[in-house]
Amino acid sequence: MIKALLVDDETPARSELRFLLAEHADVAVVGEAASAAEAIELARDLRYDVVFLDIEMPGLTGVEAAPLVQERREPPAVVFVTAHAHYAVEAFALEAFDYLLKPVDPERLARVVERLRERTTEDVTPVEKIPVVSGSRTELLDFDQVHYVQADGDYSRVHTYDRSYLCTSSLGELEQRLGPRFSRIHRSHLVNLAKVAGVRRAGPDRIRLQLADATQTELDVARRQARLLRERLGL
Repeated sequence: MIKALLVDDETPARSELRFLLAEHADVAVVGEAASAAEAIELARDLRYDVVFLDIEMPGLTGVEAAPLVQERREPPAVVFVTAHAHYAVEAFALEAFDYLLKPVDPERLARVVERLRERTTEDVTPVEKIPVVSGSRTELLDFDQVHYVQADGDYSRVHTYDRSYLCTSSLGELEQRLGPRFSRIHRSHLVNLAKVAGVRRAGPDRIRLQLADATQTELDVARRQARLLRERLGL
């Protein structure tokens, strides 16, 4: 999903652009601003991939605001939208992603969206590493190194073959990040299914997993998770 911020001091202009973008199912307008100052304020709270930025506005112009709304670790694409063609050279000097003239032509906008799709696909390639604390430094673990994760208050503890590390992400956050190869077997445990070496019964409708780590860790599976886990393991 491409998340867009619209910045224009004219309400009809924002409404028209929102209407045109609605034709593209993978574009979501996550915010609107009537001035550069408001856009800069929104930029602190919103996550977005592109800002459609008017140039002639009261206070800061779009050209002046562009570097400010891009002050983030992963800067958004800036698409200037204006009724004045003479700003084009100045806009591209700021490394603008594109430049649209009002009234915005739907076909021209469609080409911009297509380029944004390509940019977004390139930028969101997942990095399969987890930052963990090791002494006074941070290490990055590959997903495949992780055998299981255990809740540790608001944080979590990541267990590899023969070590464990503190991670400042919660168990829920890591569950989303690690993806389908991991399974939540209990409120407090998340397991890499590729590291399961054995399964044994632990009572009626209860099973216990044995992992392929150095100590052959055994973890109980919550009753409500047992059925789904059996299916995923082909039992």
